[in-house]
Amino acid sequence: MRSAIAKLMKPLVLGVSGASGLIYAVRAVKYLLEADYQVELVASRASYRVWQEESQTRMPPDPDEQEQFWRERAGVATGGKLRCHRYDDVGANIASGSFRTLGMLVMPCSMSTVAKIAAGLSSDLLERAADVQIKEGKKLVLVPRETPFSLIHLRNLTALAEVGVRIVPAIPAWYHNPQTIEDLVDFVVARALDSFEIDCVPLSRWKNE
Repeated sequence: MRSAIAKLMKPLVLGVSGASGLIYAVRAVKYLLEADYQVELVASRASYRVWQEESQTRMPPDPDEQEQFWRERAGVATGGKLRCHRYDDVGANIASGSFRTLGMLVMPCSMSTVAKIAAGLSSDLLERAADVQIKEGKKLVLVPRETPFSLIHLRNLTALAEVGVRIVPAIPAWYHNPQTIEDLVDFVVARALDSFEIDCVPLSRWKNE
């Protein structure tokens, strides 16, 4: 039933910035595709360098090859619908307010990306797609991955929160008894997707016994 409903739903835009922690994006892709969601993915230019540093792998720039790249890392060969976009393709569907989506999730989100979105800058497709969510009154969720936050970071995040952007820091919990790094990552992914009322991550939630 969940699979059938997911196929009828509008796509979710997933932005991947150049912050450390690309495993968050990989796990999000995994669970969304396994649940048959449609994902429109755009990775920033800086994320290519981060892939090289974190896993010694090169992310291909070609959208079709990039789809296979993400599916391989997520371990989902088939299922769902994944469409990747070049970071400089500002004419893509997700750059238009008339393209209907569930909203946009930026995970992980660098402080540079936060600053540009807060300032209304659209120098690449990721930033333009985020700007579209704000101007159209759609859901925009950012998962910042930085520590410590400077006062500038906090002010930019506050400015975004004031216009309705949801901030979900990459801070895991321990009450679900995590055993692996993936367990810690999945908690953050699940809480970020909760903002879109998407429940596709197997997570032991808090229970009042």
